[in-house]
Amino acid sequence: MRCFIALVILHFPIDQVFGIDIYENRGRWRGEISDNANYGNVSVSNHKSFTYNRAQLKLGIIVPHTQWLERKRKYLQIISSSISNLDRKVVREINRRYRFEFSRKQELHAPEDSINFDEVIAVSPPPRDILDLLCTQVKNSSAAIIYLTDTERYGRSTASSQYFLQLAAYLGIPVIAWNPDNSGLEKRTFQDGQNSIGQLQLAPTIEHQVSAMLSILVRYNWHQFGIVTSEIAGHDDFVQTFREKIPDYHDTFRFIIQDVFKLTEGMDFSVDELVESEVRIFLLYSTQREAEVIMAKGAKAGITGSNYLWIVTQSVVGKPEDKQSEREKFPVGMLGIHFTVDLDTILQDVIPLAIQIFSYGAAGLMKEGHGKLNYDLSCDGNITSWELGNQFYRQLLNTTVPSNGPDPVFNLDGTRRRVNLKIVNLRPTADYKMKWEEVGSWNTHKGLDIKDIVWPDNSHVPPQGVPEKFSMKITFLEEPPFIIVSEPDPVSGRCSMNRGVTCYNQSDPIPRIENETATNQCCSGLLIDLLRKFEDDLVFTYELTRVDDPKWGTLENGKWNGLMSALVNKKTDMVLSSLKISQEREKDIDFTIPFLESGIAIVVAKRTGIISPTAFLEPFDINSWMLVVLVAVQAAALSIFIFEWLSPAGYDMKLIPSKSGHRFSLFRTYWLVCSVLFQASVQVDCPRGLTSRFMSSIWALFAVVFLAIYTANLAAFMIPRKEYHDLSGLADTRISNPQSSKPPLRFTTLPYSHSYTTLQKHHPEVYDHIKSVKLLYNTSETAVKAVKEGILDAFIYDGTVLNYLVSQDEECRLLQVGSWSAMTGYGLAFPTNSKYRKMFNDKLLEYRENGDLERLSRFWLHGTCKPNEQEKRASEPLSEAQFLSAFLLLVCGIICSTFLLACEHLYSRYISSRTGKKSSYTEWTSIFSKNENHQSQNQLLVRSCSIPETLACEWENSLSRSYHYCQTPGDVNCFEQNCGGDICKIRLRRLRGDLDMAREQIRVLEEHLSRHGIQLRKGSKEIAEMETVL
Repeated sequence: MRCFIALVILHFPIDQVFGIDIYENRGRWRGEISDNANYGNVSVSNHKSFTYNRAQLKLGIIVPHTQWLERKRKYLQIISSSISNLDRKVVREINRRYRFEFSRKQELHAPEDSINFDEVIAVSPPPRDILDLLCTQVKNSSAAIIYLTDTERYGRSTASSQYFLQLAAYLGIPVIAWNPDNSGLEKRTFQDGQNSIGQLQLAPTIEHQVSAMLSILVRYNWHQFGIVTSEIAGHDDFVQTFREKIPDYHDTFRFIIQDVFKLTEGMDFSVDELVESEVRIFLLYSTQREAEVIMAKGAKAGITGSNYLWIVTQSVVGKPEDKQSEREKFPVGMLGIHFTVDLDTILQDVIPLAIQIFSYGAAGLMKEGHGKLNYDLSCDGNITSWELGNQFYRQLLNTTVPSNGPDPVFNLDGTRRRVNLKIVNLRPTADYKMKWEEVGSWNTHKGLDIKDIVWPDNSHVPPQGVPEKFSMKITFLEEPPFIIVSEPDPVSGRCSMNRGVTCYNQSDPIPRIENETATNQCCSGLLIDLLRKFEDDLVFTYELTRVDDPKWGTLENGKWNGLMSALVNKKTDMVLSSLKISQEREKDIDFTIPFLESGIAIVVAKRTGIISPTAFLEPFDINSWMLVVLVAVQAAALSIFIFEWLSPAGYDMKLIPSKSGHRFSLFRTYWLVCSVLFQASVQVDCPRGLTSRFMSSIWALFAVVFLAIYTANLAAFMIPRKEYHDLSGLADTRISNPQSSKPPLRFTTLPYSHSYTTLQKHHPEVYDHIKSVKLLYNTSETAVKAVKEGILDAFIYDGTVLNYLVSQDEECRLLQVGSWSAMTGYGLAFPTNSKYRKMFNDKLLEYRENGDLERLSRFWLHGTCKPNEQEKRASEPLSEAQFLSAFLLLVCGIICSTFLLACEHLYSRYISSRTGKKSSYTEWTSIFSKNENHQSQNQLLVRSCSIPETLACEWENSLSRSYHYCQTPGDVNCFEQNCGGDICKIRLRRLRGDLDMAREQIRVLEEHLSRHGIQLRKGSKEIAEMETVL
């Protein structure tokens, strides 16, 4: 037995961890478990042998087709050595469930081996061959495929790789690829619900090459560059990768993509756009043949000299040892990104790594206890996707291989984590031929390491990367807030930061010597800040000069004047001012895109007026007044009268009041309601019924709420109002037809401006009126001043300028009214076919996208005065919804009064008639209730009447009538008989009780006086008679 075990050890490695000896026996595996072997946490002490069948684990390997036996032997040798060099623990883990072997030494296509070997035509394989190739791998149950190519043709071979990889992803089979032309592949994965299958790319990608290029730019402090591509596959991805990676450098380095050029065969690879641009550093992505054409044309155009530098990708460099490449057409000093594409090197480096990734991934998947790694798929079957493929792809994506370091081999997007690239430099050799020579390296962890470089034109210093400074003559015409002219600092004679930049008049000499003095001014404003940004980004110098003919530019006798004349006659390189874009001007000059929109607007001045004659009505809107007058007043009056008519103490539902002296009627009800509403101290007649009195109190409460709201809101409208001409715009009849108002409004605009020309062309009546007024001003400030002083009623001009002047008015008396018309934009103006227009236009687009233009506009176009906001009233007229609670109170009062009316009837009919005979009970109830069934006119009025004089009057009349009927002095019963109601009787009873108490006190006092010997002058009878009279 010991000899047998030794024999096994010589043929196959023994698993020392699990104590299993395994050897091959023609597709059947036999093994023995030795004594004291450990399998996980289980100890095995016996010595047993076993035999069983296991499925074979398949790996597909596809390499470029070759007819050379030597190359095929190379394939066989590398695959065999790669499998035999796998980690024994990993192999042991796989062999627990599968057979993974490669034992044939002379044949690559052995069906009993674990490797499904196949070849693909390197250049332009037919689609049918690609489909058959994949179907063969599926038929043989390849759990994964290693796909290798060495071509960089970027033509049909790229398309075939794309086709193969997408089909494999659709079937759910992971692919570990090495194809140098992967930059031409679409960045896409196959997705099925939550699952996604993509390629695992071992070759450097376009992202790695872009990162290396950006590192070179940072190394030599080149901030600006241009991107040049052909129609090569993946050219859009190349540009997009730069846009995605540049933000990663914002904290440390600022990149500017000056332009993106796409040169096509249809345009004969013309480089005219490159020549006209300000780009000095070009990053080229194209095929090698296309690069040869571009470089040849570039050399003739002069864009390959010492001031220019070209950095190219691997697709242009190709194989440096390739003798068929016409590198003589490339300029000296080019830099390139390169990685090895030699097939022998790829085989030595890639296949062993790919097989390790597969074996480690398979072993890791089995440890996690997932499903089988073999499957039954067919190109002709119904099952079109491998269910375990996505899990296996994720396992391979996160696989760690010891030879590759502690990190996973791949990033989350399937690209290789650790990549090494070479930096090559094109330089002449001793025999005057051009050669790519390695001058540095770049890798994902250490970055760039670069040596001495031969620069373009054999220069020893790198190019600056920016164009040589050019000088421009810029003409302007001041217009706040675009350009504001001020005097220089009186001490230094120069323009400080807050005063802007130095500018000159055409008539003033421009100093050419530093110490020479000359009359100059300082220019600031929105366009000056924009000019400074242009100066920083485009690197140029300028002379800022005021136009000698201070006009915006109109046609006079067929010729342009002012700024337009300077451009048409090419006396200036650019006009920097608030020049509006129009069709007439665009015929003779070139504009950039608009940097600001504007139109024609109107400005007026506010005048202090008088208080409006209807100001007392303005606290409420018309709907609220109608609701109060037609609803609230009517409802209150009618409800009070109806309740009085229904009340037993009132009309008791009769045409004549139930008691004499009741003078309450419908019209008296309206008099009561109105007097209570306006708190008038006048004599009124009040109702007698309890319900109508309660309703009167509710109405009084409504009046208090109403008057409180009215009084509080009235103060806001009783102030002198600012008056102004509220014009709706140019369409207003007072402007479009000036003679329609008497007297006509006085308005004007600036001569020789865009507004002046627009009115002359499209609004002739307005234009004629302006000429008849004969009030013309040269600047917008003087015209606005005339509006404030009352010389002009309105001023018509550019809306943006007027907005600024209104916001800067210290008195806040100016107001822009109406809508804008004739909308257009401001643009920078250039002579026709100017070479500067494109660069300024591109920068304006960039400033618009990144928000710089908006920030400048917010800073300059907003002032401290906001008349449109100040014109708003502190309190708007109140609508009915804003004091709806008062009406709700009134409605609730009517409902409660209805309930009280029912109670009053119940009391009058059932309670009062039974208790009226009991005098003592009546006296006690009179303490709590003063509203009896029979009320007289001496009854106290409700408090809502607010007329205390009425009480005294009624009581006095009642007593006088009673005294007039009683002829016998002191006859109290006579008073009682003539008393008209219960309240009167109650008062007489109280009076009788008081009289009895007074008599008793008089008697006691008389006794005390008599004891002391004091005699009264009058007898008690006389006193009693006087008291009775009183």
